[in-house]
Amino acid sequence: MPELPEVETVRRGLNQLTLNQNITGGDVLLNRTIAYPFSVEEFIHGIKDSAITSWHRRGKYLLAELSSAGYLGVHLRMTGQLLWLHPDEPLHKHTRVRVFFGDQQELRFVDQRTFGQMWWVPPKVAVESVITGLAKLAADPFSPDFTVEYLAAKLQKRRRPIKTALLDQSVVAGLGNIYADEALFKCGVLPETLCTDLKLEQIEQLRKVIIEVLETSIAAGGTTFSNFLNVQGINGNYGGVAWVYNRTGEPCRVCSNVIQRTRLAGRSSHFCPQCQR
Repeated sequence: MPELPEVETVRRGLNQLTLNQNITGGDVLLNRTIAYPFSVEEFIHGIKDSAITSWHRRGKYLLAELSSAGYLGVHLRMTGQLLWLHPDEPLHKHTRVRVFFGDQQELRFVDQRTFGQMWWVPPKVAVESVITGLAKLAADPFSPDFTVEYLAAKLQKRRRPIKTALLDQSVVAGLGNIYADEALFKCGVLPETLCTDLKLEQIEQLRKVIIEVLETSIAAGGTTFSNFLNVQGINGNYGGVAWVYNRTGEPCRVCSNVIQRTRLAGRSSHFCPQCQR
């Protein structure tokens, strides 16, 4: 699933390529991709004859601000891709939505697993009332609100493994399996460690390395292990320098011990038994 760095990479690409160009129409090839409104025709009518003035990211959600007011919202979920293409490009078999622009370009939403969603939020309607998942999001790691005190308040009373807590979007917005593993390695904490057992200095270090790991991945264009592509169809490069994620059985880049994998709450966790305690 695309996490914060992948979604941020897409946002930056969309802001470079798609702004201030008139939307001339669209085509919905899979109706259930449109989460709101329930009429596909109303969705197309809502975004037509407008232009995108800016793309924003909130957690793993993308929000396009429209010149006619209102928003176009997107969540990539597990396998979603937003690709900026010429209309003559052959359609990928998993293309779900096409948004046409006046300069002979189009934005295609490609989604193999079909869990991704798009919304049109009408003018003068609260975004959170339509895209209800936004209201449940915690502070973004790049937000001024993501302080040591904030993270400590979220973690110190939870008797659950720290890895499981970090995947909870009401604790940290945008963090997922890849970067939770990477951050826990960098701060030397095992994924099974209970939140209540963390010392304040460990939480302070965890906050710091979460931001560092995310910044490193954004600089590398995100991570591609299966489906992720940026808006121009290019893979992310962070996977080649990952510390532990997806490296089961390989030597640790720090101590050369073998990277191990366990499962917590149904999710894989990768760690070094020497570097993490």
